[in-house]
Amino acid sequence: MSEQARKRVLLIIGGGIAAYKAPELVRRLRARGLATRCLLTAAAAQFVSPLSLASVSGDKVYDNLFDLTDETEMGHIQLSREADIVLVAPATADIIAKMAQGLANDLASTALLATDKPVMIAPAMNVRMWEHKATQRNLAQLQADGIGLVGPEEGDMACGEFGLGRMSEPDDIAAAVQAYLAGGAAPKICPLSGLSALVTAGPTHEPIDPVRYIANRSSGKQGYALAAALAEAGAQVHLVSGPTHLPDPPNMQVTRVETARDMQAACDAALPVDMAIMTAAVADWRAAQMAARKMKKSADGLPTLELAENPDILAGLATHKKRPALLVGFAAETDNVLAHAGEKLQRKNCDWIIANNVGDDSGIAGGVMGGEQNQVTLVSAAGEKPFPVMSKTETAHALAGEIAAHFQAKSGDTQ
Repeated sequence: MSEQARKRVLLIIGGGIAAYKAPELVRRLRARGLATRCLLTAAAAQFVSPLSLASVSGDKVYDNLFDLTDETEMGHIQLSREADIVLVAPATADIIAKMAQGLANDLASTALLATDKPVMIAPAMNVRMWEHKATQRNLAQLQADGIGLVGPEEGDMACGEFGLGRMSEPDDIAAAVQAYLAGGAAPKICPLSGLSALVTAGPTHEPIDPVRYIANRSSGKQGYALAAALAEAGAQVHLVSGPTHLPDPPNMQVTRVETARDMQAACDAALPVDMAIMTAAVADWRAAQMAARKMKKSADGLPTLELAENPDILAGLATHKKRPALLVGFAAETDNVLAHAGEKLQRKNCDWIIANNVGDDSGIAGGVMGGEQNQVTLVSAAGEKPFPVMSKTETAHALAGEIAAHFQAKSGDTQ
C-alpha cells in the first residue's frame, strides 16, 4: 500500500501510567496498515520518551505548542487535520475534562479543539476518578459531541485498587480504530447500558367537554431531550408523553396519553425500571364531570365548573412496591423556586427535584415553557447544584451525566 493511500492516525498520549503502552499501541496500529504520528503531552513525557515513540512510529513526535519551527512546518491545525482520525490513549481525567470544556492550553488540547476529524478516546484512570460525578458528566458531554470510546476495562490498577479504569489493550484499541476507518460505527460512551428508564413529558389535557380541556403551556421539549440523552447513554427508555407536536424520539418505546389518569396507568404498566424521570407538567385538577356535549352560553349566566383532584403520579411512584432506584421530579415554579422545590422534595419523597424558574423573570428570551432554553437546579438531600442557562438539549445531557454518575457511584459502593 502506498504511503498516500494509508489511513493516518494522530495518537495523542495523555499523562497517565498507561502511557507506557503507547509504543506497543503504535506497533499495533502500524501492523494494521495505519500510519501513526504521535503527540505527547508534558505529563506523558514522564512515562514514555519521544525517542522511543519516534523509533516505533517512523515519524517525528510533537510535544510543544510554542515550537516556532514546528508551527512553520506543521502547525497545530494542520497536525490535527492531516490525520483521518484522532486517537487519545491514554485519555486521562484531565484531558477528558479539557475536551468537554473546550480548553486549549497546550498542544494536545489545542489540536483536539482545532480538528475537524473524528475523535476516539481510550480512558485510563483510577476507579474513583472514573466514577466521580465530574468525570461522568464530562463523558456525557463528549457523548453528545459524538466522541467515540474504547473501554475502559475492569481489573487491577497500578495504584493497587481494582475496578473500571484500566486502559483497553493496545490490540483492542487498534482494532476499534481500524473498524471505524473501514466504515464501522465509532464506539459510543454508554454509561447507562443495562439500565432502564421511565421518562414522562409534555402536558396533560383534562377534558371539560368534547372540545374544551384544562391544560398548561408545556411543550414537552425538555422531557423529549432528556429521554433522547438517556437513550444515547445506553439506557432502555420508555417515554410516556402527554399531547405534544414533537415526533417520537428514536431508539425507545413511546406511549402517548392524554389525561393524568392515562399517564398514571401507563407509568404503572412500565414498571419496574431503574430510574423514573418525571418531567411532565401534569394537570393538578380535572373537571369532576365531563359534559357529554359542547357547553353552550346561557342567558342564565356563567356555568359552574366543579373540579376534582388528579392522581399524584410522582408521590405514587415513591411509595410503589416497584419504586425505581432513582426517582426524579421536576418543579416548574414562578416564585420562591428553590424553596418550593425543597418542600416538594420532602412532600413527594423522591430522590431529586429538578427546579426551574418558568416565570417572567427567568431571564430566558421567549420564556422556558415552549422555548428552547432552560436553567435548572438539581435539588437533593446533598444540597443544591445549579446549572447555567443552556439549550434544553444541553440541559438534558448535563442531567444525563449526573444520572450516570449517580449509578456509577452506586455500582462502586456495591463492589
